[in-house]
Amino acid sequence: MREKVRKLIELFYIFIIKPILFRIDPEKVHDKTIYLCYLLGNSFVSKKIIKHLFSYQDDILRQNILGIEFKNPLGLAAGFDKNGEALEFLQNLGFGFIEIGSITGFPCEGNPPPRLWRLPKSNSLIVFYGLKNKGAEEIYQRLKKVKIDIPLGISLAKTNSDKTVDINGAIEDYLKSLRLFKNLGEYLVLNVSCPNIYEKEKFCQPQNLDKLLSETRKLDIKQPIFLKISPDLSFKEVDEIVEIAKHYKINGFIISNLTKNYETAFLNKNEFKKIFKGKGGLSGKAVWEISNRMLEYVFKKTKGEFILIGTGGIFSGYDAYKKIKLGASLVQLITGMIFKGPQLIGQINYEISKLLKKDGFKNIKEAIGANVF
Repeated sequence: MREKVRKLIELFYIFIIKPILFRIDPEKVHDKTIYLCYLLGNSFVSKKIIKHLFSYQDDILRQNILGIEFKNPLGLAAGFDKNGEALEFLQNLGFGFIEIGSITGFPCEGNPPPRLWRLPKSNSLIVFYGLKNKGAEEIYQRLKKVKIDIPLGISLAKTNSDKTVDINGAIEDYLKSLRLFKNLGEYLVLNVSCPNIYEKEKFCQPQNLDKLLSETRKLDIKQPIFLKISPDLSFKEVDEIVEIAKHYKINGFIISNLTKNYETAFLNKNEFKKIFKGKGGLSGKAVWEISNRMLEYVFKKTKGEFILIGTGGIFSGYDAYKKIKLGASLVQLITGMIFKGPQLIGQINYEISKLLKKDGFKNIKEAIGANVF
């Protein structure tokens, strides 16, 4: 019955709601959506109704990962609820976990607008936010008072300003946020791959990443720590990052961030040329193929030593299941929900459950990396 309801909601969203929203500036739609979710999060009735209609649970989807209980593998990626303002509502859509941010040491206005563009024919977005957020201190003070029923991940990055251009300033910015959040949230993410910030040196360079993780280790952080990496790295660069992560006992990787590979096969070239303003990274289907290639490579190289979270181009249960079978223990999305509607979360979990049973798996853990070895 719920599947029929979700299908009706999907049709209503795609044929009525989305055509209206897609006529409005995407950043304005995003900001209004977050505010609406914040308001609805204060209503007990709205949360109960949404949870009943949208969520789907099955024990086959449950996992304990690094001591954290996940009811299902599908999470909301960082970049949607940048300041953690809508958590109390968003958890009712059926997510297994939510990641907020990326949060920076100081408040950050981000890059000048416009900084978000839709590519409807490509099922993708061009994103040039530049880490817009209210800063670690303000977000931390609010989050201390928020209680949610699913695991919370906190993505941290360096403030996009001239004070963090050099590596030492950037590391101190990370450390400012880490000191605040070391006792809040179920896991932390070091986002060392945002493509939309100004920096002279990058943390994909081994000496810089080594220095950051060396300073991070001194804080004696108890939560699991993940690195979020770019899909545009060479395999040689990935190998170097993996070796450093092993040395510092990093728990896993989020694969991957936005891409600046503007030649990706999933991009409608005519649409892209018409809309592209020479800046920004691509999300959605544009990153699907290259993020999957990197996910498979890292899983094969590390043989399960790290927990991998797959993100990029998930629009269906089949998409999510493919990432799981390439090595992802968990998966995340944003763009798919924007293009297909909020009911997609329950649909994906339902479809993963069906696919697992069809393949004879008794639990999702048995499917992780099944297509790699």
